[in-house]
Amino acid sequence: MIIFKLRNVGLALAMVLTLGFLAACGGDGDESQNWRFVTEEVEGQVQYVYAQEFADRMYDKTDGEVQIDVYEFGGLGEETDQVDQLMQGAVEMAVMSPGFTGDMVSEGQLFALHFLFPDDVATTQEILTNSEALNTDLRERYEEHNISPLAYWTEGAMQWTSNDEPLTSPEDFENFQMRIQMSPLIRESYEAYGADPQDMSWGELYTALDRGTVDGQENPIFFIGDASFHEVQDYMTMSNHNNYVAMTTVNTEWYNELDDDIRALVDETTEEMQDWIFDEQERQNEEFITIIEEDTDNPTEIVELTEEERQVFRDIATDVREFYRSEVSELGGEILDKLEEEIAEHE
Repeated sequence: MIIFKLRNVGLALAMVLTLGFLAACGGDGDESQNWRFVTEEVEGQVQYVYAQEFADRMYDKTDGEVQIDVYEFGGLGEETDQVDQLMQGAVEMAVMSPGFTGDMVSEGQLFALHFLFPDDVATTQEILTNSEALNTDLRERYEEHNISPLAYWTEGAMQWTSNDEPLTSPEDFENFQMRIQMSPLIRESYEAYGADPQDMSWGELYTALDRGTVDGQENPIFFIGDASFHEVQDYMTMSNHNNYVAMTTVNTEWYNELDDDIRALVDETTEEMQDWIFDEQERQNEEFITIIEEDTDNPTEIVELTEEERQVFRDIATDVREFYRSEVSELGGEILDKLEEEIAEHE
């Protein structure tokens, strides 16, 4: 059963208007189509520019027949609102991270496993693009909830930020208030280090870090810099413990009912965007590491973990995979097992 949660009356009204608008626009046989594409980030950030580039390409390919309105974070609610909207068909497309669907598709929580993917981000992107475990098996699990992931892609390696001291050992995580996405496996991953994880939307995070409600967080470098988290954190630990994986998703029912030629263009554009978004995230992460390093008004000490320090975390994180298989996965870890085999082929 799908439960549709509305956060407030304003959002409920927006949803009613959205559904009415989409019904009026229709799909098959209309001269023009107008779609809505929601993201979890704001204008200029990786997810938003991805959606805008996708929209521009579809507009050009269809001579303006398909027009896609791109919504930044907060435009139609927070992350979990956007998941609901996509399931219900109030929006047609979304860039979302599996961390905000963890309670819905338990298998998707595998992206929360630390040190699962290779250290090389380009190799990770190749695996995300071509993995049968993800693009076939995991996709089927999402489609049970009327969501089709058309592609998975990385926004870059994740880093830790903190106050008082850098996070270089599990001892540093003891009683540490770590902001996380709403995922049981992310919670388990940080509890294994000794932390006290706190679920929180990123829209609340800057204030929470500033006030000390939470002690730290994880994100790719571009997001840490663009959201100004470094302004209220003393340290950034270059841990590269995970990749921030995003999914290009569509409402399954809507996607299946598209005209064949339009659906083919959606698939074609999705495939084209894999190389484009890899270059874009790389550009933004390189740009923002420089911005953070050169921000003398808000100095942030950057600490790089040694391989020995990373290995200590890696050993703990590897044990969490058994928790995933026994307590999280509904398939006994079959998708994870298959993905690990695919990853091993790239080593």
